[in-house]
Amino acid sequence: MNKLNELFIAHRGESFDAPENTLAAISLAWERKVKSVEIDIQLTKDNEIVVLHDKNTLSISGEKKIIANSSLEELKLLDAGSHKGREWENERIPTLNEVINTVPPHGKLIIEIKSNETILEKLKQELSQSVLKNSQIEIIAFDENLLAIAKHFMPDYKMLWLLDFDFYWPWWLCWINKQKIIRKVKKLHLNGVNVWSGRLLTRDFIDIFKNAGLLVYAWTVDDQHKAQQLIEFGIDGITTNRASWLIEQLK
Repeated sequence: MNKLNELFIAHRGESFDAPENTLAAISLAWERKVKSVEIDIQLTKDNEIVVLHDKNTLSISGEKKIIANSSLEELKLLDAGSHKGREWENERIPTLNEVINTVPPHGKLIIEIKSNETILEKLKQELSQSVLKNSQIEIIAFDENLLAIAKHFMPDYKMLWLLDFDFYWPWWLCWINKQKIIRKVKKLHLNGVNVWSGRLLTRDFIDIFKNAGLLVYAWTVDDQHKAQQLIEFGIDGITTNRASWLIEQLK
C-alpha cells in the first residue's frame, strides 16, 4: 500500500472529484494519503505565481482573462470551482505559496512550468523561502531549454522533461531515437523523462532509460489495467486524475 501511495501522482490534485489545480483538489489528495501532487504554474503581470493550467481562465471560470495580462487581485475574484459542481462554488485560483503551505511533511509537489523563463527567478525565491525540503520538490516542463535554465538556477531539485510522443499523432507515425533523447537529457543535467502513456511507452523504453540512470514517469493514466502494466514495466511514477481510486484498485 505504501509503495503504491508513493508511485501515484495526483494530476492537478484529485481532479476527477474536485476542480483541478484548486486548494480543494490538492487538499483532497493529501487527505486521501496520496504522497505526490502535480500542479501547473504561471506568472501574472504583477509577478505573482498562480496555479493554473491554461493560458487563460475561460475553461475554469467562464470568464476569459489572460494570466500574463492579469493581476493576482483580478484573478482572485474569479470562481474557479463552480464548473465542477455547485459544492465547489467560490473556490479560487491559488498561489504557489498557498499550495506549498498544504504540503504535509512527507508529501511531494511536482511543479509543471507553463510560463517562460521569466518565472524562474520568482520560483527560485518562493521555493527557497518555503519550509519544504529539496526532496519534496520536482520540476517538469515540455520546453527542454527552459528546464536547462531552471536546472542551472535551481540545481538541487530533480527535473524531468515532459514528452508527448503519440499523444497528438498515431503511434505508428512516430519515430523516436531513444539514445538521442538520453544524450540530450544528460547534457542538460536533467534527472529523467515524463512520458505520455501511449503505445510507445513500452517495457523496452523504460528499461533503456532506467539503465541509463534516468527516472521515467508516465502521464496521464486513469485506467487500472494500464497502470498495472506500467508498474510491471518498472515505471517510477504515474500521473493520474484518480490517484486515490487507483491505489485502492491496485493495492
